[in-house]
Amino acid sequence: MVQAVQRAVRILRELSVTGPRLGVTELAERLGVAKPTVHALLRTLEAEGLVVQDRDSSKYQLGPYLVQLGNSYLDTQELRSRALTWADLLARRAGEAVWVAVPTGDRMLVVHHAFRPEGAVQILEVGASIPWNTCALGKAVAAFAPEEEREQLLSGELTVLTGASITAREPLAAELAQVRARGYALEDQESAIGDAGVAAPVFDRSGAVVGAIGVVGPVERLLAEPARQELAVAVRETARNLSRDLGAPRGTSRGATG
Repeated sequence: MVQAVQRAVRILRELSVTGPRLGVTELAERLGVAKPTVHALLRTLEAEGLVVQDRDSSKYQLGPYLVQLGNSYLDTQELRSRALTWADLLARRAGEAVWVAVPTGDRMLVVHHAFRPEGAVQILEVGASIPWNTCALGKAVAAFAPEEEREQLLSGELTVLTGASITAREPLAAELAQVRARGYALEDQESAIGDAGVAAPVFDRSGAVVGAIGVVGPVERLLAEPARQELAVAVRETARNLSRDLGAPRGTSRGATG
């Protein structure tokens, strides 16, 4: 590990999670590093366009070059490129918005968002980062991850976003076992009050889970029967087709359709 690079990355993470603007003193306290060191790192990041300094407050925030880096990542993200058509088809079939996400540590990063075909003005959620335990996408990935990775997620910090967020290890482990059995995951107002999700895992040519695809929308539309069963079937079929596009062996995912 190169310490200077590690510290620079930690600065960017602090600005993305805690920001939007932080001063040298605040960052030094959060990183446990001397202020002159933090200041030198910030000046270097600023020169490269990764952070900018607010003229009024003298505090720092993320810089514009990160957008270019993020777009480059999306352009080269195979799951996203393969999912574009499948996500649109699922959105039309389900009549709901569709998200495609990949795991990044203990969070899920939304890499594609197909809008609901009809409805009010919608906000593009590409780039949203969601705690894995609070969304169907995250639970779909965790359920089919290698046992060691799943145990690490269950043993780590389980984030609370709403009163419905599951933060106890045993109930969450039991839910993941259900996800493995039926092949899809549910979210019931665990990220945002009134919202729900139905998601299924996506696998690559090696048979490893690389992300998830799912529908998101109001809980009364997604989880009421028979809509939930119909959406579960649609999501699983789409995830299976997307996995095959990625070269996944047949029968990679298992579970009933109920």
